[in-house]
Amino acid sequence: MRIARYAGPDGIVGFGVVEGVGPDGEVEPDTTITPIAGHPFGSLEVSGPPIAFSDTRLLAPVLPSKIVAVARNYAAHAAEMGTDVPSEPMIFLKPSTSVVGPGDRIDLP
Repeated sequence: MRIARYAGPDGIVGFGVVEGVGPDGEVEPDTTITPIAGHPFGSLEVSGPPIAFSDTRLLAPVLPSKIVAVARNYAAHAAEMGTDVPSEPMIFLKPSTSVVGPGDRIDLP
């Protein structure tokens, strides 16, 4: 099951179940998004009729207030960087603006 955050043709933002995607992940002509009520981590309750995928715009899957990340958190990644795995986690923050939706513009600082 694929769940997406989207803006519908009326501009209303919501979550929905994406149906009709091909086995390779490609969007088929008959692909739809069926709106669901509430949050996708709860129970899924259909809240409206299916919407043609082509009439929607996919959005970033989440709207985080902050993003906490861990650097060099596994041996292969540390090796790629030419360093050892640290003895304690190296925590860093990313701005919430670093999350964008598919096809959204990425502004370089």
